[in-house]
Amino acid sequence: MFEDIRPYYEEEIPAAMGRIASSREFPLLASYVFPERPVEEVAREVMGYTTVREFQLGVMYHANRQILQRSTTGFSVSGIEASSEESRSLSPEKNYLFVSNHRDIMLDASLMQNVLTDNGFDTCEITFGENLMQGQLVIDVGKSNKMFRVARPGGNAREFYRNSLLLSRYIRWTLTEKHQSIWIAQRNGRTKDGMDRTDQGIIKMFAMSYPGNRIEALAELNIVPLSISYEWESCDVLKAIELYERRRGPYTKKPGEDLNSILTGITQQKGRVHLAFCEPVTSDHLRQLEDCAGGEFHKGVARMLDERICSAYRLMPNNYIAHDLRSGKDEFREMYSREEKDAFVGRMSILSLYKGKYDLDELTDIFLGIYANPIDSKRMFAK
Repeated sequence: MFEDIRPYYEEEIPAAMGRIASSREFPLLASYVFPERPVEEVAREVMGYTTVREFQLGVMYHANRQILQRSTTGFSVSGIEASSEESRSLSPEKNYLFVSNHRDIMLDASLMQNVLTDNGFDTCEITFGENLMQGQLVIDVGKSNKMFRVARPGGNAREFYRNSLLLSRYIRWTLTEKHQSIWIAQRNGRTKDGMDRTDQGIIKMFAMSYPGNRIEALAELNIVPLSISYEWESCDVLKAIELYERRRGPYTKKPGEDLNSILTGITQQKGRVHLAFCEPVTSDHLRQLEDCAGGEFHKGVARMLDERICSAYRLMPNNYIAHDLRSGKDEFREMYSREEKDAFVGRMSILSLYKGKYDLDELTDIFLGIYANPIDSKRMFAK
């Protein structure tokens, strides 16, 4: 039933490891993850893996640590750690549907896997857009890392409904029968403008596989909103350019654009990164919306997630600097230093490379909005 979208079964891992270790790109990947080890030694180890867990702990965990070490100045977490099991709001014994804001194609979910591991949880399955499953190596790494394929929106209404129902059934089956947690983005694609908003269609999709009581349909999934914040927004310049071009007509991705975004997200300096596990959505919370009509109910649940995600988003100096620059005021002058402002302005100066091709004032305003909008979101949900 789920053959077209599922991750690899354990019995498929040895063959996948063989393909990964013998791929043309493996020496480059191995030297990045294990810079002090001979590539041949790493290849032999990978070819000996027979389970998903071995691959995740042996390779992916270390890959994430290298990314953090090379491209961040700090990584913090809230909402999952606890001094005792009694005070922990999330339990390693339960399965959750983590609904996250989405700022980086790969890292949002990948870094979370390390956090789960470090706190005694099993890793979770991760949604992976079918547009990203290009090439055997990407497929093998993804499916060996508990990623499952999600169809991109498109096609006719019947096909869209069929894909949505299949995804809904897979999510519920994975949580309740397979006993695995899941990570999914709050909307299709990354947030480009800094405004983290949940697509109410995602909420509707969650409930499709449980006919009848909509409160029970969502409560059974144990939804936990996630909020990830980057001091330096992943692919900020690339996002600004895309938003600029989208204002002028339909946007068509260029060949290799997704891969470029993945590599940029990995290598770009991100400064401090914070991942917040928000308060789980319970049946009591959902019952506050039980008098809402169908569409209003889905919208209300989406807003509930947005409020938690935006409230937990960790504002950093760049957010305050961008807001002041965009407004032309010094409202947040006490929130950053002269050196931090100079660094941000220096980063923004990259936009001058596009002078002549784009309207620089408009491009700059879009860039500033990426960093400034989280402040406005916090204000809106604080009211």
